[in-house]
Amino acid sequence: MGSTTDKIKGNANEAIGKAKQGIGEATGSERMKGEGVVQEVKGKGQQAMGDAKDAAKDAIDRAAAGAKRATE
Repeated sequence: MGSTTDKIKGNANEAIGKAKQGIGEATGSERMKGEGVVQEVKGKGQQAMGDAKDAAKDAIDRAAAGAKRATE
């Protein structure tokens, strides 16, 4: 899964998680609030994974550019 996909899924899970928490709060459902918290945390993890993939790709690109310059 690419970094963009991770970030999109992360944003969606965060939004759904927050909505579930709101619904749980409005209806008094502790279960719904709990599910919302779990889903929001999952979304934050997915976004962090996307950010990490971007950072790794950037580091590899910089290293490759540096190696190319060194051989020129």
